Amino acid sequence: MSAPPESIILASASPRRREILSRLGIPFEVQPSGADEASLSMEDHLEFVRAAALVKLETVMSSSARRGAFVLGADTIVCVGRERLGKPVDETDAVRMLELLVGRAHLVRTAIALGKVGEGPLDCRIVETRVWFGPATREQLTRYVAAGESLDKAGAYGVQGLASGFVTRIEGSYSNVVGLPAAEVVALLLEHDALDRWP
Repeated sequence: MSAPPESIILASASPRRREILSRLGIPFEVQPSGADEASLSMEDHLEFVRAAALVKLETVMSSSARRGAFVLGADTIVCVGRERLGKPVDETDAVRMLELLVGRAHLVRTAIALGKVGEGPLDCRIVETRVWFGPATREQLTRYVAAGESLDKAGAYGVQGLASGFVTRIEGSYSNVVGLPAAEVVALLLEHDALDRWP
């Protein structure tokens, strides 16, 4: 068995994903993919989030000079009814998204993809968390969006911030709602020898 590289390449610019990996004590370096998942045309939510994570993964693997390095890609979407919510385009869109979420449950789906430079993709898994929002007025949602938490997050909210005041229940991985399912990432990395041990 070959020794794992000193650090994993994270194919994401997300500060939340960086924070989760740091808290897990996993050595990593950041190389954002720059891939535009909005160009993907799949209607099926699971196919879309899987394809988005793989596009990010493969973009970074194809540009990395670190042969043998492990690369971790991820994409998160929020699904409510038949609608798929990514990042809002502006504050008006953010309020629209939040209005879809209040008073009901929605699913947060994150695809995590692992690959190795020179070998290609190794695995891709999807983790689902169900989240319930309580009731909220349009005025509350507008003030929340104006506070600046919404625009860079799928579904227009950050559960680790002010939006925790809207969330009444979570079923499944909390860190998945933040942006990266911690336990599942550790299991994926260990299974493919991207980590020699943890913790």
